[in-house]
Amino acid sequence: MTLWFVFALMTVAAIFAVLWPLSRRGRADTGGSEVVVYRDQLAEIDRDLAAGIIGAAEADAARIEISRRLLAAADQGGNDTPVQGSLSLRRAAAIVALVGLPVIAASFYLALGSPRLGDFPLAERSKVADVNQPLANLVAQVEAHLEKNPTDGRGWTVLAPVLSRLGRYDDAVRAYRNAITYSGDNADRRADLGEALMGTSGGVVTAEAKAEFERAVALNSDDAKASYFLGLAAEQDGRKADAAALWQKMLAKAPSDAPWRPMVQAALLRVGGTVPAGVSAPALPDGAVAAAKDMSEADRGAMIHGMVDRLATRLKTNGDDVEGWLRLVRAYLVMGERDKAMSALADARQAVANNADRLRQLNEGLKNLGLDG
Repeated sequence: MTLWFVFALMTVAAIFAVLWPLSRRGRADTGGSEVVVYRDQLAEIDRDLAAGIIGAAEADAARIEISRRLLAAADQGGNDTPVQGSLSLRRAAAIVALVGLPVIAASFYLALGSPRLGDFPLAERSKVADVNQPLANLVAQVEAHLEKNPTDGRGWTVLAPVLSRLGRYDDAVRAYRNAITYSGDNADRRADLGEALMGTSGGVVTAEAKAEFERAVALNSDDAKASYFLGLAAEQDGRKADAAALWQKMLAKAPSDAPWRPMVQAALLRVGGTVPAGVSAPALPDGAVAAAKDMSEADRGAMIHGMVDRLATRLKTNGDDVEGWLRLVRAYLVMGERDKAMSALADARQAVANNADRLRQLNEGLKNLGLDG
């Protein structure tokens, strides 16, 4: 407040310094000033003549010239009266400027400025987000921001998947709903919302989650996440044939390098389905799919667990196989063994920690699985 008072005082002083001369009465420009000079010159000629400095003829000639100039100056002074400015008008203009300028400036500030905005401390202005601080602290900062800016769709979009990875599924559901409301509806957000709803129910595809997956497929028929979970919903309902048909359709349409292929292939094997013709099953040895088709449910499960265990054993001796690690994590997730999946994830990162390219490839693959890369 003191600073603004000083600024206002300086402004008033500057205006006063400029306008002060307008309030003063100007001295009259007297036309008789030249007459006085010429009269003094005539008296000086008489003094010079009396002193013998000049002669009588010279004195007469000088008197004639000065007299002629004296008459001309007297005539000009009588005819040209200098125009005097109005003192009252100048003072009124000075007062209007002195009072009006601050009033106009204040009006503009009140209309366009933010007079009620509080001070922003220097510590806050110079504060930069520390990427090394715990994730929970960063999430808390984003949540505090969204409390003050609840319509920030981009903020909700960034926060929602992080909340899911932290296991805060109820908060993630709310964040995804806000992201849809304020950033627009699309298949990815609907599928992510359905997955978060599954998290709140312990991995069960509830009717509410299924409705979100159906909305995602309606927006994009090729959405892999929504299609997979719709198949899982059918499996959980006991409709294994429907689940197998849906997953077979996914594999038939998907590109050969789709990162989710092994997971869908394992799920298809789990329900007794067959991989479409021309679609390879890199996670399984030759003939495994055909053999599994004729097995009982218990034997099929034992076979899958045996393959996963052999893969885990191999990776302990050859930890450079990034694709192998991703297949192992996928397999554990499909079998519902999330703790083993997280343990395999940690082992994978430790195995490739010294190779930047492999670590980047691993993190990208984990992100595709919905895990924190």
